[in-house]
Amino acid sequence: MTNRQHLHREGYALLRQAVPSGWLDELRSAFDAGVKASEQWPVPRGPGWRHALLDHEPRIQAVCRLPQLLAVVGELIGERFFLAQVEGREPLADGGHQQLHRDLSMQRPGDIANVMVYFDDYGPDNGATRIVPGSHRPKPGEPPFDFNDESRSVQLAGAAGDILVFDVDLVHAGSRNLTGRRRRSILISYFAEALYESHLQTRNLRGIRMDASERFEPMDGSDSLTSGA
Repeated sequence: MTNRQHLHREGYALLRQAVPSGWLDELRSAFDAGVKASEQWPVPRGPGWRHALLDHEPRIQAVCRLPQLLAVVGELIGERFFLAQVEGREPLADGGHQQLHRDLSMQRPGDIANVMVYFDDYGPDNGATRIVPGSHRPKPGEPPFDFNDESRSVQLAGAAGDILVFDVDLVHAGSRNLTGRRRRSILISYFAEALYESHLQTRNLRGIRMDASERFEPMDGSDSLTSGA
């Protein structure tokens, strides 16, 4: 099975050490400087998390444009796309737990790809992401997914600099930070070009400041797709 086939079957790719190691200290510093209290966002953020406003930071924008990352996103979306949102997120001690869920496509299956870029090592002790491989495309006649059923979920683990790319319809969730050890990351969303107008209508509510006029093309025949757990 090729990496491309694996990506579409499983609905995600985990790009190990995709962020240059020399960038990580700068990225962590930018995260810490960008943290804002819940009431400072247009829509207050939920408890149990630390949120950072980062979309004007040059190094953050450079991460969003890493060629390997864009290649995987382009393969998932399958058409011209744009960078819609990037925000820092970190589960606080004893916070961060989410029920399994889908973020959901807007106009067609797979028209959004989400990305988690980890600035710290992550695992079960500090709230690493849980995913359900292959859950993004239910088979015909398959019963609705039971979001209370964790039997198929996999909790990821890895090192600072890893990048998780996943189809917006993949079942996933954040986990409880049991130890309070830091787990800074950014959540990035890429949208198919057809979603641009709807993006403009809600960008202020989501605290987005950056320009989203740049467009990216899927990379036909790219050999840079990498998958794994």
